[in-house]
Amino acid sequence: MTSFLIRNAVGILTGLPGTGARAYGDIRVKDGVIAAIGQLPPEPGERIVNAANAVVTPGLVNSHHHLFQSVLKAVPEGMNEALAAWLRLVPYTYWDRIDEEALRVSATIGLAELALSGATTVADHHYFYSDRYAYDPGDVLFETAERFGMRFVLARGGATKARKFDGEDITPLPTETLEAMIDSISATAKRWHDPAPNSMRRVAFAPTTPTFSLHEPELRQAAAAARSMGLRLHTHLSENMDYVNHTMSNYAKRPVHWLAEHDWLGPDVWFAHLVECVPDEAKVLAETGTAMAHCPQANARLGSGVAPADLLHELGGTVSLAVDGAAANEAADMASALYTAFSIHRAAKGVQATTAEKVLSWATAGGAKALGFDTIGTIEVGKQADIAIFDLGSPRYFGQHDRVIGPIVSGGDARVRHSFVAGKPVVENYALPWLDLEQLGADAQRVVERVARGDGKEKVRAIA
Repeated sequence: MTSFLIRNAVGILTGLPGTGARAYGDIRVKDGVIAAIGQLPPEPGERIVNAANAVVTPGLVNSHHHLFQSVLKAVPEGMNEALAAWLRLVPYTYWDRIDEEALRVSATIGLAELALSGATTVADHHYFYSDRYAYDPGDVLFETAERFGMRFVLARGGATKARKFDGEDITPLPTETLEAMIDSISATAKRWHDPAPNSMRRVAFAPTTPTFSLHEPELRQAAAAARSMGLRLHTHLSENMDYVNHTMSNYAKRPVHWLAEHDWLGPDVWFAHLVECVPDEAKVLAETGTAMAHCPQANARLGSGVAPADLLHELGGTVSLAVDGAAANEAADMASALYTAFSIHRAAKGVQATTAEKVLSWATAGGAKALGFDTIGTIEVGKQADIAIFDLGSPRYFGQHDRVIGPIVSGGDARVRHSFVAGKPVVENYALPWLDLEQLGADAQRVVERVARGDGKEKVRAIA
């Protein structure tokens, strides 16, 4: 099942830059690897995957998510709040209501939403780890991702100090010592991390924020620990001016320059958001190979602004695309992220800011580079066959002169006909064959009602 020929596509978006961004013809996959591209006659007995009236792209890479938030969509208290108040009212109010069942259902919702929009690789930044839990969130997330057959990176978060907000009515946020955090991440990595080039599972060291979640002396220790384990580094950075004000008032430096002094830049580091990143910071990111996980929808939904993803790209830096958590982005799918990234930069900066091909490269090659996957992210001979086939049979695509860019420029609910990871099917004929969506919807409603009542909170507290 990992060898086949994709035929009859309208066109191929390769994820490559410049004139290589498009290709035409067929794609032969042998043993999970792209073996040839072009006009390819079928071989005897070769399985044919029909891509007629469809566009082929690399499998999309979502470089920053919070899967636990898929049962926290449209929480009324947070719908019209900016970042700080939203954090207090939604994830930091509800975190201790997310028991094992809630997390498993939430992760299934999020991964289904991503897979059905063309994602084949997901990095999830999970940042609540507590001795109140009778389960290991990392195990739940990896086990759920395995059911989908998607590549999965657990960016293991956490904090050694808690951030203070404008209210005292929430359960104190879980913290741990840096030693305990390192030990826990080491154990998770030993269980799940696979450093092989074609890995399906990886772990990253990902404190929630460097500004509010770690004591300054711990930054260098955390970076050294991660690198000694062969793990990448990830965190939120400069999502709004709170981050800038914090480092400017405490250290007289902007966040990127401050982290440069603590070994937190380099090609093994990627930051989520970077909305408040000025040109000289972007230049440093590009020069050091430090990547951005661009989250245009959540940044827009929370009123945070538009990150300079286009500037970092033009400087030769690494830009990836991410949907962020569904509690701040009720359409946490990659098709919506593609359209938002394409349109929002143009709205803010003019039509020269983005092209469809550039945005697609952020969601594919850029994501693969940010996460350290060298064998995926582009349609090229020798690359792993992580592939998505987008159907153009909906009215929104009718009448287009350039049909190849339809999945990026038309927005809406993408119809993924097929997708593959290393040639193995993930989406088949527009569906996840093993997943009962009707049952998942019922499970979601039941969990949401329970979480809203606080039942999960009592279950979590009971085992403390």
